[in-house]
Amino acid sequence: MTVTTVAAYAAPAPKAPLERTTVPRRPVGEHDVLIDIKYAGICHSDIHQARNGWGEGIFPMVPGHEIAGVVAEVGPGVTKFEVGDRVGVGCMVDSCRTCENCLAGLEQYCSEGNVGTYNAVGKDGEPTYGGYSTHVVVDENYTLRIPEGIALDEAAPLLCAGITTYSPLAHWKAGPGKKVAIVGLGGLGHMGVKIAHALGAEVTVLSQTLRKEADGLKLGADHYFATSDPETFQQLKGSFDLIVSTVSAPLPLDAYLALLKTDGAMVNVGAPEEPVSLNLFSVIGGRKTLAGSGIGGIRETQEMLDFCAQHSLGAEIELIRADQINEAYERVLASDVRYRFVIDTATI
Repeated sequence: MTVTTVAAYAAPAPKAPLERTTVPRRPVGEHDVLIDIKYAGICHSDIHQARNGWGEGIFPMVPGHEIAGVVAEVGPGVTKFEVGDRVGVGCMVDSCRTCENCLAGLEQYCSEGNVGTYNAVGKDGEPTYGGYSTHVVVDENYTLRIPEGIALDEAAPLLCAGITTYSPLAHWKAGPGKKVAIVGLGGLGHMGVKIAHALGAEVTVLSQTLRKEADGLKLGADHYFATSDPETFQQLKGSFDLIVSTVSAPLPLDAYLALLKTDGAMVNVGAPEEPVSLNLFSVIGGRKTLAGSGIGGIRETQEMLDFCAQHSLGAEIELIRADQINEAYERVLASDVRYRFVIDTATI
């Protein structure tokens, strides 16, 4: 099978509506797999990048780093996959492979900078294009195996939303005896609740209102509080071992840090476009940690997929056609999705 150009949906310019087009794909190399993309999740970061919210992007831009599909072809040197395998691709498709972080399985923190699945430049000097397309060619070492226990459409968001929440929960050892708060019940937050619950932690959702309380409890939360109620911050002061913030809007960090126990940690996985302020006494008093976490490395991402399959954890999705992408972007911004849009790429 030879694929040189593929159908895709791209933003032709910053803030422009996405439209159907074609983009090039490189020939299948020695260690490459050609993936027939079946589903692609819509992440809030797709919107940030397509609208230059995080800096100047590369256009035309084909977003999409939550990719699930089936192997259609393998290069002659591929040993990890065969045609027909169920596979996924997350937020990166390459890294330097030789730095301390890459050698430790932390390719997401590559000292040279990993190569993003889209809005990046590959080692061949060509732009990368993401999963809002019919096919993609990826090195086998940056391709994940999707276990049979997860439906492909529900697996796609795990490649970003799943690993972005699993990584800090695992690193800060969420589990039995730990009280964990998830800030925000959106695309990331709903997976954070599911995973933290499956790890055995006592889980609290902190959301602006109680509008999604029934959903949060159904997903595995033990408690649910509205942050718009000032009493919440008084009642929960000093309660949590770990807070994972999934929201992409600036938060009053001092108020949230006050919710931590001594030696507790607040980890940010959402990335606001605006700077945030902090009084350092909020961390000094109580020996607290304010931290950030990106995605996971390839090894940890596979671990997450296997964990989710073991516990029957897929994303809560709304499947859409490709011609609904622009509408879906507006609905994401309005928090009108329960809880991840997934594109059926057969409609591209």
